[in-house]
Amino acid sequence: MSRKSSRGSRSGFAWIVALALALIAPVLAGCAGRPGPDALSVITDEDVSIGTHTLLVASARARDPRPGVFYNGERTPELSFAKVQVSVPPTHKPGMVEAPTQSPPNPATDMVVREAVYRETPKQFTADLKSELAKYPAGKRQAVIFVHGYNTLFSEALYRLTQMAEDSKATGVPVLFTWASRGEIADYVYDNNSATAARDRLEETIRLVFDSGADQVSIVAHSMGNWVTVEALRQIQISGKRLPVEKIGNIVLAAPDIDVDVFKSQLKRFGKPPKPFIVIVSSDDKALAFSNFIAGDKPRLGAYTQDTELVELGAVVVDMSKVKSVDGFNHAKFAQLAEMAPELRGMITRAAHGEATPPSNVEVAGIRFVGLDRVRAAQVTSGLPVVQVPANGAVTGDAAVVTANSVAQP
Repeated sequence: MSRKSSRGSRSGFAWIVALALALIAPVLAGCAGRPGPDALSVITDEDVSIGTHTLLVASARARDPRPGVFYNGERTPELSFAKVQVSVPPTHKPGMVEAPTQSPPNPATDMVVREAVYRETPKQFTADLKSELAKYPAGKRQAVIFVHGYNTLFSEALYRLTQMAEDSKATGVPVLFTWASRGEIADYVYDNNSATAARDRLEETIRLVFDSGADQVSIVAHSMGNWVTVEALRQIQISGKRLPVEKIGNIVLAAPDIDVDVFKSQLKRFGKPPKPFIVIVSSDDKALAFSNFIAGDKPRLGAYTQDTELVELGAVVVDMSKVKSVDGFNHAKFAQLAEMAPELRGMITRAAHGEATPPSNVEVAGIRFVGLDRVRAAQVTSGLPVVQVPANGAVTGDAAVVTANSVAQP
């Protein structure tokens, strides 16, 4: 091919991508507005919230000196840490993020930051984590690491984790790992490279949390955050210094923006994990359809329909294709699981207590579970404790882990 024709092809491709971005932008933007530029301004007005959550942050983003921003979308080679307290308004609806879009934020209608402080060293981060874990009795000290996806501002990631903690009534400590997404639709390649560059920082964070004294650690990743998560776990697996099996909670991959062939190769390298990965998929995910287009029409894991194949590789598939999404592009369905807890609780409790071996393929409230029988089998063969669910049937863990933490929590 001549240089001229090559340049023409690249130019044509760029035009197509630009057109696709223009068409999909209103969809990706969703129904609600994005957080404003001072969305993380600290508000000390009278507390009218229905709940306040302390979130610990490990960041591969650069700090931002602007008031109400805290972290921007640029990369940094070293981890930065923070401790943030966020309140939830009395108008909160399950599955929704009431991020501030006005200035100043209104605690009566918005999630607002009550306190935010940087931490300078891993030692300070670990001290904060130990302090939060100490609020729970020995044997019940859990941490959940959340890794956000593409096109995500720091404020959006923080408020999403707050929503999940609130809706699930989590009994664990929420930890946000945030990598350098610029929060711009057109920066897909930049974000992908940022996620790749953050692998070592996520590995460092995972090891810090596991070494903190937590009895169990779960990881929940969303969208492109799954790429950096699976890569970091792969690094740990082949490092010779693996994570203690008895402390591994659940690895939840929600709407994974990962090439299916790449994921298969990653799982084959892992071998079958002691606990199956929980993979949350939806065939109508419009954001992943766009990613599929950019990737040369290669299917993304989060929209993959070959459930049996994934189960054989060591996954439990949670198919939410039939569930109506609260967002405009069907990419954040995982955050709605907490609201559906009552319908799921009976099946999960029976499976957890071993009253009967659950069938492989079950549908509850429009959610299809494939490979659920592998959870108990994996526990028995690995020597892990058989799961228990509180007598009151309360759902524990992250909102995205209503299935996972209720099924596989010791």
